[in-house]
Amino acid sequence: MDLAPALRDRLTDIVGPDGVTTDAGDLTEYGRDWTRVFSPAPRAIVFPHNTDEVARIVRLANELRVPIVPSGGRTGLAAGAVATDGELVVSLSKMRAMSDVDLLGQTLHVQAGAVTQAVHEHAARHGLTWPVDFASKGSSQVGGNIATNAGGVRVIRYGVTRAWVLGLTVVTGKGDVLTLNGALEKNNTGMDLRQLFIGSEGILGIVTEATLKLTRLPQRTDVMLFAVSGIDAVLSLFRAAKESGLTVSAYEFFTDRCFARLSRHRNVRWPFSAPSSHCVLVETENATEDALLAFMEKVAESGIIADAILAQHAAQARELWELREGISESLSATGVPHKNDISLPIAALSAFTGELESVFAARYPDWEICLFGHVGDGNLHINVMKPEALTKEEFLEKTEPADHELFALVKKHDGSISAEHGIGLLKKPYLAYTRGAADIAVMRAVKHALDPNGIMNPGKVLDPS
Repeated sequence: MDLAPALRDRLTDIVGPDGVTTDAGDLTEYGRDWTRVFSPAPRAIVFPHNTDEVARIVRLANELRVPIVPSGGRTGLAAGAVATDGELVVSLSKMRAMSDVDLLGQTLHVQAGAVTQAVHEHAARHGLTWPVDFASKGSSQVGGNIATNAGGVRVIRYGVTRAWVLGLTVVTGKGDVLTLNGALEKNNTGMDLRQLFIGSEGILGIVTEATLKLTRLPQRTDVMLFAVSGIDAVLSLFRAAKESGLTVSAYEFFTDRCFARLSRHRNVRWPFSAPSSHCVLVETENATEDALLAFMEKVAESGIIADAILAQHAAQARELWELREGISESLSATGVPHKNDISLPIAALSAFTGELESVFAARYPDWEICLFGHVGDGNLHINVMKPEALTKEEFLEKTEPADHELFALVKKHDGSISAEHGIGLLKKPYLAYTRGAADIAVMRAVKHALDPNGIMNPGKVLDPS
């Protein structure tokens, strides 16, 4: 869809002559996220510099009934930031300003386009951190983290994004600017609208600024990698870690199938002397060497683990982390994965994975399943690799009934069809597996109140009412 000259002129009046592009490469790049299922087809990309410009863009879009897709680092995996039907993409990539760190209050005010890793580095100069952390931190942006209530590798220790956001500035779907909570720890004045926007995936408005809550960087972290024989052993080791008295900041697992893909992509060697079906990475904070060695000795004597590595220095710790964090990239580099990001009560993980393997073995015997995830918070990443005999189109057609079977299992075990990446377009047909009809009706009512013309990220999460 072409950008009408009149619309281009009015957008240029708001953001300047370099703030609007219809270049074909830009339309493709900014019109999609990490999913590659939908073809991007935005009408233009606009780059505001501040909240006022965002508000003016949204008011103009309402006037002309032009749909908007907010765009951050585009690292999501649910097609929540794709523009497929002539939408105007509002990229926050030029809104990266960060204030000085408030050392007394341990807070930091940022624009929503600030990159997660840049926030970490900015805070680390003062011995502080914003503990929202994941493999995509080098390109993900704070606004996107907030819009998806991102999780990551240290949720077991620090919780999800919403726990580390004190205040927000938001432009609603009507173009109103809301300043919510500021840097207050306590504010008991009615409904907390800030939390309404966290995790809303851009369907209510655009987060433009945030006051982030910081915490002290740990004085010491240690990383251990364990070889275990199956998911029951993964859970037994988790129980032992929780009972050990160690402060566990991350508890990650991956299967030998994941490692095989990683090895093909990065040419890394299996770290243990014998094969094993599962690996577990454990990170601890501020532990003594004696406590770590005592824990490792205890789980070895109990038979929970087959082998173990304790990183001896920071470089080795990074190498062990790369075994886990390199998996997602390696799956895409060595095949065509169909990704699902689910969560379950931790107590249900063993029964669920057993049933999952049985269902796929019976119905889809030639499909390779690569499992990894954040077991400490019940989050599994289920990746089904496309068989060589199928085209991508044939494979995606077959994944739809498979997803229904998968999400039926998730519902049976009281889980969620999305733990981290949201609903977007990809999971919208399955929302009812986790959310009831009354829930969805309330969400529709909230969207209508804040975005009465339905211009904000249309088609994501909810079908048009």
